[in-house]
Amino acid sequence: MTTSPDLRGLKFNTDGLIAAIVQGAPDTPEAGRVLMLAWMDRTALERTLATGQMHYWSRSRAKLWLKGETSGHVQDVVAWHRDCDGDALLFHVRQRGGAACHTGHTSCFFQRLERDGSPAVVEEKRVFDPAQVYQTAAAANSPRAQEVPQQP
Repeated sequence: MTTSPDLRGLKFNTDGLIAAIVQGAPDTPEAGRVLMLAWMDRTALERTLATGQMHYWSRSRAKLWLKGETSGHVQDVVAWHRDCDGDALLFHVRQRGGAACHTGHTSCFFQRLERDGSPAVVEEKRVFDPAQVYQTAAAANSPRAQEVPQQP
């Protein structure tokens, strides 16, 4: 018999969401690096805990999604934590495919900003080409797969 996880003490916002910070697990090449921030509803959290793979709620698409369902860049859960207030979660993951970001970068936090807020040149190389991974002209031309300034 499968039991539901005990989610008491977690504080979902008025939209029914909770922030999920995703960090590379200690035994991975991305150890300690923040890979992404996403949102989870109860279903996404329950599915994550049941499968051991990260699921999220997409606010822009208004749907549940498995990380890597299109790209194959799945995130396997190693451990998870709640913050002291219960309104944010931290997941340590093993990132398959080497990249968490849909732009092809290891982390969604690849864009360093200058003190004045202007974007610095991105020095991190892409792990994959989004146009090839997502295999559609729409994906290649979408703002999600837009080019960012890269160091030559």
